[in-house]
Amino acid sequence: MKILLTGCAGFIASRVGELLLSHGHHVIGADNVNDAYDRRLKEWRLAQLRQLKGFEFHLLDIADYPKVRSLFQQHRFDAILNLAARAGVRQSIENPRVYIDTNVTGTLNLLELCKDFKVNKFVLASTSSLYGSRNPRPFVESANTDFPLSPYAASKKGAEALAATYHHLYQINGAILRYFTVYGPAGRPDMSVFRFIQQIAEGKPICVYGDGSQERDFTYVDDIARGTASAVNVSGFETINLGGDKPASLKHLIQTIEAHLGRKATIESRPFHSADMMATWADIQKAKKILDWHPHVSLDEGVQKSVEWYLQNRDWAKKIELGAL
Repeated sequence: MKILLTGCAGFIASRVGELLLSHGHHVIGADNVNDAYDRRLKEWRLAQLRQLKGFEFHLLDIADYPKVRSLFQQHRFDAILNLAARAGVRQSIENPRVYIDTNVTGTLNLLELCKDFKVNKFVLASTSSLYGSRNPRPFVESANTDFPLSPYAASKKGAEALAATYHHLYQINGAILRYFTVYGPAGRPDMSVFRFIQQIAEGKPICVYGDGSQERDFTYVDDIARGTASAVNVSGFETINLGGDKPASLKHLIQTIEAHLGRKATIESRPFHSADMMATWADIQKAKKILDWHPHVSLDEGVQKSVEWYLQNRDWAKKIELGAL
């Protein structure tokens, strides 16, 4: 298939692109390579993709409708994987408008073009942040998502609603994938795994909001990539969780990183942030049934791989700016 992969320089999308290319698909990658976090990571990921046969890159913003339309005029796509997004809970509070531009308007642009150019497969990356603080765990896809805790979660809910509308009106096959705390090599520097690895390795203190007992359903990036690539074949319209199915506390994550680095962390405690969720846990029964998917990589193995990547690339990875928490 010829697949449009948006956000291709991003952490998850770059791994999805590598997997699709290994399966023989032609991948047209689009990304605006913005400065939401240190661009050196995005450029490194993009360089890995450029080495692979069947990849073509376009520098563009999905919120720019004329440029995206021009791309659809150049290529006849079989499927759209929309992984372009402004991500991050706390950052969305500081700059909510850019989240609406990319996550809502960008998604609308792509759906409109799917309608106009008869593209019948649309996969949308979404987030476990939609489940908020009122739902019992593990989170099931049918849970109430009407009470998002951040503009980021609200913008993803808007994108999901648009995808559902375009399936209803135009019968576009849609798969919404709610990701749960994705981590791995070359991960986002604003997230805990990359941030803690760099800080502990370089002897810097780490910041922990609350007492560290908050839990996340950490999910290794290669597992997420497998599930995302499989979702291209979904018929109808489905919302599917992709999560590790074994929540771990922030304390446990820190201890695991310490063990693999052979160094102890210096911890600075701060009050728990009101936009954060206390705990996440994915019910993955739908993923098993529809995608024949379940996670393969444990937190211990995934952290080991992340630490190994950091140490192999330490000469430049130690200089990556982590950004504000």
